[in-house]
Amino acid sequence: MVVRGKDHARTGQFDHIQTLKQAGAPFCVATVLRTADATSAKAGAKAAITQDGEILGHLGGACVMRAVRTAAAEALAQGGPRVIRVKPSDKVVGLTDPDGAQIFKSGCPSGGTVDLLIEPCRLPPRLIVFGAGPIARALREHGQMAGFRACEGEDTIAEAEPRDFVVVATQGQGDGAALKAALESPAARVSMVASRRKARVLTDKLQAAGMEPARLARLKSPAGLDIGAVDPHEIAVSILSELIQWRNARATEVTQDERTA
Repeated sequence: MVVRGKDHARTGQFDHIQTLKQAGAPFCVATVLRTADATSAKAGAKAAITQDGEILGHLGGACVMRAVRTAAAEALAQGGPRVIRVKPSDKVVGLTDPDGAQIFKSGCPSGGTVDLLIEPCRLPPRLIVFGAGPIARALREHGQMAGFRACEGEDTIAEAEPRDFVVVATQGQGDGAALKAALESPAARVSMVASRRKARVLTDKLQAAGMEPARLARLKSPAGLDIGAVDPHEIAVSILSELIQWRNARATEVTQDERTA
């Protein structure tokens, strides 16, 4: 089957979106919802916007493209979708319209109005687990089901981001090296399956070796909520419960920041 015209263009945009998803980098999808008056944008058109501001697809003229780049950057930073409206400057009376659409002024000669939905697309945070024992294995298994990208610590700690979580569950097998790598990463939270006493001994050594107190203070040990967990799967559930609590609290903070911005 040969796909032509609009169908071919739309298929191309879905290919861009799939490629970006596979790459793992955050991006946005912009969809034209409606248009009014003269505009080159067409309802239903889609484009992918990379985190660097590259627009893969056609959404309209230069004024629309500028607005989309700005809105996409904001959506990625704040984590939520938004509807924007690009319309002639002489018709703009505020930052938002009564229906809640975010307004961008257009100086393009066409004089048209374009409504677009901007949706941020980010992979879920990583759950980076150090260790090869029963607790580490159970944590990766349950973490995957809970919506994290669960992975091996040694393989992925160098790729950690501020929104990721690290758990050291080495249990006597390279504890110091794993904890050092975890605390040196930019991950949002670092936990360790260990007693408070053991964690204190390890952090004292790291401090003596020159690690900054601010990094050491990020450690939560023992990892997990106190639910009376005993076996490895119960311990994994207690740790995941704490991580989910942190993750959801962070999402709430971002939403509140967006509302008050």
